[in-house]
Amino acid sequence: MNYFIIAIISYFLGNLSFAYILGKLLVRKDVREYGSGNSGATNAIRTFGKKIGVMVFIGDVLKGVIAVYIGNGIGGEIGCYLAGICVIIGHNWPVLLKFKGGKGVATTIGVVLIINPFVTFICFVIGILIAIFTRIVSIGSIIGMSLAPIVILLFVRPFNVQLFIFGLIIASMSIYRHKENIKRLLQGKENKL
Repeated sequence: MNYFIIAIISYFLGNLSFAYILGKLLVRKDVREYGSGNSGATNAIRTFGKKIGVMVFIGDVLKGVIAVYIGNGIGGEIGCYLAGICVIIGHNWPVLLKFKGGKGVATTIGVVLIINPFVTFICFVIGILIAIFTRIVSIGSIIGMSLAPIVILLFVRPFNVQLFIFGLIIASMSIYRHKENIKRLLQGKENKL
């Protein structure tokens, strides 16, 4: 029962779309009608500018942080992982926005920041450096997120099988949500920031 409560709370917390909310409140626009059509931080930056985009990013990170704290309080370590996965699912596929969400990068950063700051730091720094060097946010996001299970496997001691499985799940979700970006990258047509 506790895990069900964690899953529901975290999923609906993930449904809080700061790109959508701030777009409607500050510029009276629906972020999903512009750019990539996603309600995430990258599309908010492209559509509304850096100031609103940064606010969206912070909000999306914080909902990941809050979900993990709730999960830990109710269900301990497994509660953390469950909350993290469900808040990301809620962000990516929000029922309140007809399942048209973001790609979960900022929310995943918030989740992993609390679960394992070391893994977050390594993946975030590599992802940011790649994004800056290429000026393509998606490739930095894809590589940064994909590194999570590898960093866990190589550097987290003692080895934690639940954390590794969690890393595989969040990396898989990120790759799946970026499938269109991957197609464009392979075709050399991906947008630069």
